[in-house]
Amino acid sequence: MDLPVRKPRSASTFARRAATACLLLGMASGQAPVLAQDAVIAQIDQGQFAVAEARISERLADPALSDEQRAAWTFQRERMRRMKLDFSLDEAGAKAQLRRQIPDLRDDEFARWDAAGLLEHLDIDGERRWFKRAPSNLFRISAEARARRAPGVPPPVGGPYEQLAPHHHEVVAATRSGAGTSVVPRRVEVTQSITVKPDAVPAGELLQAWIPYPRWIRGQQEDITWIGPTQGAVIAPETALQRTVHLQQKAVAGKPTRFEIRYALTVYALHVPIDPARVLTTPESDALLPFLAEQPPHVVFTPALRAFSQRVVGSETNPYRIARKLFDAVDQIPWAGAREYSTISNISDYALHAGHADCGQQTLLLIALLRLNGIPARWQSGMVYSDDAVGYNNLHDWGALYLAPYGWVPMDVTTGRLDSTDPALRDFYFGSLDAYRIAFNDDFQQPFQPAKQHPRSDTVDSQRGEVEWAGGNLYFDQWTYDFQSHVTPATAR
Repeated sequence: MDLPVRKPRSASTFARRAATACLLLGMASGQAPVLAQDAVIAQIDQGQFAVAEARISERLADPALSDEQRAAWTFQRERMRRMKLDFSLDEAGAKAQLRRQIPDLRDDEFARWDAAGLLEHLDIDGERRWFKRAPSNLFRISAEARARRAPGVPPPVGGPYEQLAPHHHEVVAATRSGAGTSVVPRRVEVTQSITVKPDAVPAGELLQAWIPYPRWIRGQQEDITWIGPTQGAVIAPETALQRTVHLQQKAVAGKPTRFEIRYALTVYALHVPIDPARVLTTPESDALLPFLAEQPPHVVFTPALRAFSQRVVGSETNPYRIARKLFDAVDQIPWAGAREYSTISNISDYALHAGHADCGQQTLLLIALLRLNGIPARWQSGMVYSDDAVGYNNLHDWGALYLAPYGWVPMDVTTGRLDSTDPALRDFYFGSLDAYRIAFNDDFQQPFQPAKQHPRSDTVDSQRGEVEWAGGNLYFDQWTYDFQSHVTPATAR
């Protein structure tokens, strides 16, 4: 796979860029402001909203604040608002949701699961609030809770390629037959849209939308064909690591505002058979430096991360075996529905401690661990989907790691190991990808082109899209997104 288009940077240059990127999460530059804001960020993480709000108000009253610092402090206030939307359940509401699947739920069961951290909660100014997805997540992370479900309640269903499928056999067989590492292509026609709710902004105001759009990546996704709209769309350049299409439209009173794009592309499955005995020490290279560095606030080599790494890696020195140990360790973390990323101050640290994680959180944790151990690692994300008869699609995050002499090889730690005695199938997602995913992003926490003027709804990833108007950002509760795909076989290159 091709590297994202980047100019080589020194470690210090990358550190400066990473510090600037922190502004996307509302972190001001400058040592004293950062230290002061770090304390407020920690207070918010702990649910001390009133104390944090007092400090934010005090800082915003300072006329000497730069525009950058003012935006950073204002975002921390917005972060609290978003967290309240995520932690929307009181005790009665959380129990009511659980009783849809466990009608005879006992209060002592709820208390025990809550005390064990199986029901994600936050004490906001002394009042316990539960994450709105905590009741459904419980059945993904607790065997005891799953056993308590009423008869006839269907279990959670994953995507079609989250377990061993004929497509995995097809990919491995194609590579073994000598077809190469980019195999079994699929031609995909896509319609993506954003629909802003009626009267989300005053009539006549100009709405701006950014809809994710794929980058050309040799051997992974090629032959991108723009279908429409024919006017008014601004497609970000290929160099944009979070690529989008920018659209504008005026709001009409009482009516929803719909933005839509259509395109087609050819997606290849990737299968790189890796011989551990051939793997070499990572070469010194300016091009690899950014993928070995911390990338705050979400990839930071904290003491807890270092301790976890030491427990998992031990005395191992072979890059392949180190990577496999870390991959398998992160794969053990149960998947669960995630809080909005913009509300989490350090996602890799959150994934390390929460007892569950979604795909992006697991991927960021693995990236942090790999980089800590001198193995270059990078991010990729977009949409997964299926053949038309299945009709499945979902947001998904995965990544890639660099193993010499193979170069960049893909990884999907969330799907993890497959149930097979054939190592090529069992370990498919350590070095391979299926042909049913479109990558929109080759890095996280990257600016849009054209730039967004207000803080994004997702300050880390870009899969659903973004909307704003002159008065500010429109958050996820003010619009909906849709992704439709039509898949056909394609002729191989």
